[in-house]
Amino acid sequence: MNCKETEKMIPIFLTNKLNSRQLDQFLEHVENCPDCMEELTIQYLVMIGTSLIEEGQSFDLRKALNGLLTEARYMVKKWKILTFLSYIAEIITFIVMIIILIMVIFV
Repeated sequence: MNCKETEKMIPIFLTNKLNSRQLDQFLEHVENCPDCMEELTIQYLVMIGTSLIEEGQSFDLRKALNGLLTEARYMVKKWKILTFLSYIAEIITFIVMIIILIMVIFV
């Protein structure tokens, strides 16, 4: 993923509408690209921070954004674990089917 693609995805990320694969690619890029992290910070401040400030609430921008990124990383990790477990379940199902087929044929 390049910077232009990442910048287009920032509003989608901030509205929590990226799928797991997109989220993984987005986080990978943002965490390794200072320019995109800066753009994310700016858009986060404009989209989220402005409304909080208008409501008279104070907040720590860096802490709030880090919390959002931490939650997103957790979601990606959870998605990867579930994907891995589904592959394992498919393999086990395949093996069981082969065993049943062998038992039917040779018994």
